[in-house]
Amino acid sequence: MTAATALMTSLTLPSIALAAEKTVEVHKISPTGIGEAIGTIKFSDNESGLVLMPDLKGLAPGSHGIHIHTNPSCDAGLKDGKMEAGHAAGGHYDPQSSNKHEGPKGAGHHGDLPVLAVAKDGSATQPLIAPRLKLSDVINRSVIIHEGGDNYSDKPKPLGGGAGRIACGIIQ
Repeated sequence: MTAATALMTSLTLPSIALAAEKTVEVHKISPTGIGEAIGTIKFSDNESGLVLMPDLKGLAPGSHGIHIHTNPSCDAGLKDGKMEAGHAAGGHYDPQSSNKHEGPKGAGHHGDLPVLAVAKDGSATQPLIAPRLKLSDVINRSVIIHEGGDNYSDKPKPLGGGAGRIACGIIQ
């Protein structure tokens, strides 16, 4: 290997490694707009799929639905005549137009992620794996955290019953 080749390799490889990871700042959201930052989620690929490494604080303890949404926005928007938190993020990411909510391993939309577990102190740090996604799928989209859990079904309530959108980050 020549000195020039070694130099080019050393300059190129770090940039490739950095391109395979995105850190997204997550903010509280409400019908009045985007609020304070509550932490980050790091997105990266591995052999099992897309890995999400949350480092979040200030959430209610318990299970929360978390999804990839179609649009890169966390803004509130009008729904049924009322302002809704994070409405501009659009619906769950569904590139196959399945219109089904079947969980991260199911045949439904690809926006379903494993449930986010929040500790008693309001922090969330447990990694999540989305086996049907890769980082390139989620660039220019948003990640939304819901008020409640997710049963990965449209029954008894649509979209897993996770209730309102409470936090959001834009994946760029």
